[in-house]
Amino acid sequence: MHPLHKRLWPLAAALLVTAGAAQASELVGFASLPADTFSPGPTSGQFVSSANGRTLPLVNQQPVQGFSAVLPGPRPGTFRVMPDNGFGTQANSPDAVLRVYAVEPDFRRWNGRSVAGTGAVRPVDVDSGRRLTHFSARSHITLSDPFSRLGFTEINQLQAYPYAGSGAGQAGIPVDARIRAGHWLTGADLDIESMRVDHHGHYWFGEEFGPFLVKTDARGRVLRREVPMAGVMSPDSPYLGSATPTLGGSRGFEGMAINRAGTTLFTLLEGTVTGDPARTLRINAFDVDQEAYTGQQWCYALEPQGTNIGDMTAVNDHQFLVIERNGTEELRFKKIFLIDLNQRDGQGCVAKREVVDLMSIQDPHDLNQDGQTLFTFPFVTIEDVLVMDARTLLVMNDNNYPGSSKTAGVPDPNEFLLVQLDAPLPVEDTAPLR
Repeated sequence: MHPLHKRLWPLAAALLVTAGAAQASELVGFASLPADTFSPGPTSGQFVSSANGRTLPLVNQQPVQGFSAVLPGPRPGTFRVMPDNGFGTQANSPDAVLRVYAVEPDFRRWNGRSVAGTGAVRPVDVDSGRRLTHFSARSHITLSDPFSRLGFTEINQLQAYPYAGSGAGQAGIPVDARIRAGHWLTGADLDIESMRVDHHGHYWFGEEFGPFLVKTDARGRVLRREVPMAGVMSPDSPYLGSATPTLGGSRGFEGMAINRAGTTLFTLLEGTVTGDPARTLRINAFDVDQEAYTGQQWCYALEPQGTNIGDMTAVNDHQFLVIERNGTEELRFKKIFLIDLNQRDGQGCVAKREVVDLMSIQDPHDLNQDGQTLFTFPFVTIEDVLVMDARTLLVMNDNNYPGSSKTAGVPDPNEFLLVQLDAPLPVEDTAPLR
């Protein structure tokens, strides 16, 4: 999605009406990756209209943008960040290569006397964490299917990119030779939205076209056929045929957590499955070693103001953080909730309580340098949360390059926040974080 958005004035944020409001949180770290950040690669954006003063395509470049998942990086202070499918849809992203980047934010922080840190986000070596001067092949892994494990036709198996028949682009544009030779996967193959690492060191990606779970090795190479969820199929599924979808488009595995042992995934759909109670989302347990769903299922009830979830991450083996949001251009609902699989609410779904209101974060030292002491985070697609310790969360947005713009005519950056909670989370162990 590429919704326009803007930062709200603190007074407007303060007028948000919510039940069970969280205690005050504070911004203790801020960094930002400029929207116009690129990495060498096949020409991208050939099927996307230019926007916000940016002319596409990007010749021999891939945008480093749209982060939808985050994990700890190769050394402390670094992170692995996963862009989603590229430019937002299956039709406009066949030349967007699926990657996981390694980065190091130099957070702007208050050191007790002054603000220190540049606020920049820099690339690092994906294996060692060594600082790099620019994004390159050393700063990412690329998802690929060299053994043709996936069950559907991939872009790398075609001579020309598919064209929808209207809009930007044209028919007959050849698939880049690097995509074909490397068996690289693109945003027309999978819409990856979540990412975890299991106890074997394998990646699991949750995606939205199927929706499917996709297993790869540490280099991003697919290890087995994609895993569907029985009875759940989106309009974009390659296997839909004449069947009726049971899930809306772009409503797949936006959230996915893993237990401390790295043996069980917990998937969270972004949309309601046909036949389920309105405004409820399924959480399902998946056994990593059996490579199958266990049959355990819970429901997550959206708040009256909520329309979507953005991410899900573990606090311990039965409690998880979930980003919940709306998508309006008016007063915005952007919150993080703590849910408990062992407790139920009045309608039988998992119990939840608010821990952060992302539209009302104290910023006494003005770390983002906007001249305000109340920080708001109104991006529609806030899709990353990671537990740093019991009192601190890393929160990031998906900037939807180049279409989203909080400042007219300027594409949004990727912002990295360190948010300090007023009360600690029931964290049992954060090492290893997955």
